Amino acid sequence: MKQIKTYENEKVLVLGLAKSGFSAAKLLNDLGALVTVNDGKPFEENPEAQGLLEQGIRVITGSHPIELLDEDFSLMVKNPGIPYDNPLVKKAKKLHIPILTEVELAYEVAECPIVGITGTNGKTTTTTMIGLLLNQERTAGKAHLAGNIGFPASEVAAKAHPDDDIVMELSSFQLMGIEKFKPQIAVITNIYEAHLDYHKTRENYVAAKWAIQENMTADDYLVLNWNSEELQALSPQTHAQVVPFSTNEQLDNGAYLLDGGLYYKDEKIMDANELGVPGAHNIENALAAIVVAKLKGVSNKGIKTALSNFHGVPHRTQYVDTINGRKFYNDSKATNSLATEMALSGFDNEHLILLAGGLDRGNDFDELIPAFEGLKAIILFGETKEKLAEAAERAGIQKIIMTTNVETAVPLAYEQSEAGDNILLSPANASWDQYPNFEIRGDKFMLAVKQLEK
Repeated sequence: MKQIKTYENEKVLVLGLAKSGFSAAKLLNDLGALVTVNDGKPFEENPEAQGLLEQGIRVITGSHPIELLDEDFSLMVKNPGIPYDNPLVKKAKKLHIPILTEVELAYEVAECPIVGITGTNGKTTTTTMIGLLLNQERTAGKAHLAGNIGFPASEVAAKAHPDDDIVMELSSFQLMGIEKFKPQIAVITNIYEAHLDYHKTRENYVAAKWAIQENMTADDYLVLNWNSEELQALSPQTHAQVVPFSTNEQLDNGAYLLDGGLYYKDEKIMDANELGVPGAHNIENALAAIVVAKLKGVSNKGIKTALSNFHGVPHRTQYVDTINGRKFYNDSKATNSLATEMALSGFDNEHLILLAGGLDRGNDFDELIPAFEGLKAIILFGETKEKLAEAAERAGIQKIIMTTNVETAVPLAYEQSEAGDNILLSPANASWDQYPNFEIRGDKFMLAVKQLEK
């Protein structure tokens, strides 16, 4: 990593731990900063805080004392999940203390190029695809996944070598805390309405996503979803070279879907049905990944091999198993209607049984009615099952079955199925009414599928 002197003997407050805060605190300490870590979790329940204390880093846990900022800090590194209306953050802003997120530190020490991926949906799948593509024919170095995908960016950047690439998934929360961050290639998969509880307005949310290109120059590339009129309208505002991708139109200077084939400029790369993952949304993800791969010099053969062998990221239209001719797919990450609608687009509804339901956030599901039409059956659970049942009835679904949870839904779905059918968990809702997170919900689904084999 670059041995920068920026933080030497500077007093830095790291607010919030988890993986990114832990890594940021360690990196800052290695760079000679005088680090104080503040985390709300009590010390005895906080292994990250305990680990940092053992390394001689000052740790304050259990609360966020506002008087901490009387200590003349020159910088705050904030966990992305902590909102900007947090009292400590508000006071730091009032005191004109710079507030960064950990990805800014990663950029400052990285010796290799960064590919940054953001968007509302598809970030993790696209990031994973790009990582696989950039490693497909590599003769020197390695493409490392980092960021919101689960590998702290600063930790990855500190270990990466000059001939590597860092493929970094970036949330809107992370992008709000950048100053100099500049990827060589940036991808915006799409922009829909999300996280308004954090950003307050759609305009704020879009601005946070668009910040990924803020420091890019004419030597850099910005890969945009040309299906989005909003991104098309924003595109003249960047200094980067714009490379579009689309499933709706043929593009002279980008990637596109034409007659069932995936193309880059005028070259056919592969047939869409050769992708290892189903769904129209995964065609978009693949097109974005193809652009990055071509910009990085990966051959068409290498791209086809990698994308054909990619069978999905856990909990994102993930193939689970085939039991007596029935294929099971885990799309527990589908925590909103749009994600479920996109997942359904990859299947034949006549041979599909959908499992859905979860936390009631007050919305109805009218937008899902067209996507529901023709489903063989739907199994519903959780707080929203009555609302979803109403939408299913209006879609004309003949078999609507209510149950308790994901675990009980699986055997019911199997009973309604026959060889050749697909059974898809794509809840269209958050998990928190019954499960701590979507990963555990997906794990419960896969375990219930395994139980069918016994």
